[in-house]
Amino acid sequence: MAEVLSIVLGGGKGTRLFPLTQARAKPAVPFGGKYRLVDIPISNCINADLKRIYILTQFNSASLHLHLSQTYEFDAFSRGFVEILAAEQTFEHSGWYEGTADAVRKNFIHFRTQNPSHYLILSGDQLYRMDLRDLLNQHKESGAAITIACTSVGREAASQLGILKADKKNTITEFLEKPGPTRDISDYKMPPELKKDKNNGKGDAYLASMGIYVFNSAAMESCLANELTDFGKEIIPAAIHRLKVNAYIFDGYWEDIGTIRNFYEANLELTTLKPRFDFYDEVAPIYTHKRNLPPSKMNFSNMHQSIAAEGCIITNANITNSIVGVRTIIESGASLNGVICMGADLYETETQKQQNQEARIPNIGIGRGVIIKGAIIDKNARIGENSRIGIDDINRSDNNYGHYYIVDGIIVIPKNTVIYPGTVI
Repeated sequence: MAEVLSIVLGGGKGTRLFPLTQARAKPAVPFGGKYRLVDIPISNCINADLKRIYILTQFNSASLHLHLSQTYEFDAFSRGFVEILAAEQTFEHSGWYEGTADAVRKNFIHFRTQNPSHYLILSGDQLYRMDLRDLLNQHKESGAAITIACTSVGREAASQLGILKADKKNTITEFLEKPGPTRDISDYKMPPELKKDKNNGKGDAYLASMGIYVFNSAAMESCLANELTDFGKEIIPAAIHRLKVNAYIFDGYWEDIGTIRNFYEANLELTTLKPRFDFYDEVAPIYTHKRNLPPSKMNFSNMHQSIAAEGCIITNANITNSIVGVRTIIESGASLNGVICMGADLYETETQKQQNQEARIPNIGIGRGVIIKGAIIDKNARIGENSRIGIDDINRSDNNYGHYYIVDGIIVIPKNTVIYPGTVI
């Protein structure tokens, strides 16, 4: 494992997760009350004893860099590191990353100094827990040059993913990137002998790439000795015809957090009685920043099937099917249903609260008598008392409404937004 170099792809502008990516890189988007999306792939690496990790990004990387520097510090004897490689100008390259493969190619100058035997390519916006040691061991035993982690999906999901065909020995014979909803892909249906997930017996299943790849070092150099820019669209299809490319079939929970709708549903799924992704796993934990915050305090409140991160103060509130992020202050009479609160970066002092009152600005958090349903409240938002958000049943059209957005039918209150008392959205 010490010879494997892990590379987490941070993605581009993250337009599908906007406005959550308005001031932060996609991997830095808060998740599950206290985590960041980037914590998922990094934790999977650490749990597999893979501790040489690079994060590739080029947009809004400041908050991501702060999170990583405060969270992942290995001892001097492990030779481990978690480092950001943002797009940079050099004498060889002067432009932005043009795609996933181009991002790796432009950083070979850094990777080669590590002399890796294998490259492990991971995505920075997926929710899963995988034994990466098993993936790497199967790759080595198969004699393949490249291994692609795959999972079975239905027809609707297959339209936006790379789908493939594999034989009985898991050798990939064909690869098709994002076929769309109308193209006939019936010949890509998974044969019964490849189905590991018994729950996928309902309806057609297709083998889809998870965007997780293992490359032999020589194969990576060979595949990128050109100007092709994207792994899924170009590198993998070209490699199948000249190298041995195998499929690693993963039958656990996996969710691509690529859109606001995916993000919202994956978060709230954590609040169910038996969530498909379990953060309560001591054997393979998900790591994040140690904030040293006090435990959350509930004052005469009712919480139903919800999660509260540390450092919250919730007073006389009714919270259902919601996530309450770190340092969230919820005042008396508030009601939340199907809400993701990302919390706050700090507690306001009494002096600051007095200044807020004089300036007629609400305090950070959820004010008195606020009612919110089906919304995402980003960090440091100030929701004034008696505001009502999302409690009507009208059809909402996606748009930018100034102090809030509607994306995929979900109301999103951006970071640092002020919602004045009595506002109705």
